[in-house]
Amino acid sequence: MDQYRDFAFIYDELMDDVDYDRWVEYIEEIIKSEGAEVQNILELACGTGNLTIPLTKKGYDIAGIDISAEMLEVAMEKAEEEGVQLVLLQQDIAELDFDVPNLDCILCACDGFNYLTYDDDLEYVFSKAHELLKEDGIFIFDISSYYKLSKVLGNNTFAEKREDVVYMWQNYFDPEEDLVEMELTFFVKNEDGTFDRFDEVHQQRAYETEDILEKLADAGFRDIKAYGDFAFEKPKKDAERVFFVGRK
Repeated sequence: MDQYRDFAFIYDELMDDVDYDRWVEYIEEIIKSEGAEVQNILELACGTGNLTIPLTKKGYDIAGIDISAEMLEVAMEKAEEEGVQLVLLQQDIAELDFDVPNLDCILCACDGFNYLTYDDDLEYVFSKAHELLKEDGIFIFDISSYYKLSKVLGNNTFAEKREDVVYMWQNYFDPEEDLVEMELTFFVKNEDGTFDRFDEVHQQRAYETEDILEKLADAGFRDIKAYGDFAFEKPKKDAERVFFVGRK
């Protein structure tokens, strides 16, 4: 399934309402609250580097992994413009193959794990993360909640018209498979005033919080916590984003 190909080059424009500074702040708040000593980070599903670059600027040593060559291309261009050196690898995190052990922190932000639609893939990543972390290393990630995918996004249509981009986003939620299929259509304006159309289909898996906690425990993580919507409280039933923290 082709995801984040043409979309990669307009992704940042369409996500301009996301407060990535708050993401970075919250990640550092989690690290501080856990008393974790973090210098190096392996970031999974790093996308266009919206967290990778500011975290690197803060002094962390980061390696970023993403399945999309196009997203990594954009990330590298942004890093060069800002004078930041990045280590980026193209790889499917469902087949994570990274051989640098004793990592301080493994991070996956902005619902990257929702794209792992099979239990076996998610369980493998959790097991591999546990293997790669140092003793007492920290695992931090978030998902779009079951509530968000099934009630907010599922079976809904979204559209927006901007000066240079028009998009339609149609979603279909399958409660038997716990999958939301997202059909995205974009019209991108050319310099001559014409528009190019491209389409992508994305699938995300809706996971229950309890299921994730169980899988983390099975992978060997301890001191596991779940927080809702950038807070340090248990996620409410209508929380749209759930953050997870585990220690090796």
